[in-house]
Amino acid sequence: MKTDIILSGVGGQGILSIAAVIGEAALKEGLYMKQAEVHGMSQRGGDVQSNLRLSDEPIASDLIPKGHADLIISLEPMESLRYLPYLKKEGWLVTNSRPFVNIPNYPEIEKVNAELDRLPHKVVLDVEE
Repeated sequence: MKTDIILSGVGGQGILSIAAVIGEAALKEGLYMKQAEVHGMSQRGGDVQSNLRLSDEPIASDLIPKGHADLIISLEPMESLRYLPYLKKEGWLVTNSRPFVNIPNYPEIEKVNAELDRLPHKVVLDVEE
């Protein structure tokens, strides 16, 4: 069993906390876990992402290669699109439908939704509801 998960969003949404909870649960189940994260601009509402790798065998690297993620969990719809190159062809995207507009040139939500609609395996929901 091996599961590669990318968590994405913007600073303050709890991405690193979600990664920590999933990682702790995996360790309690006796799984191996590796995590890498990027959060340089997180305090300013910038991009935050975490690679989370879970397995029943030892894991060599904490980074998920492009085209290998089983799951992307995103709390921001545009940020979910940023990591699509990492998703397996049969992988799933779970994302928030509500945008967090933190930049002046944020694309129209209709354009973001059109890109999401093209994906065969997705769950889009309003996590604030």
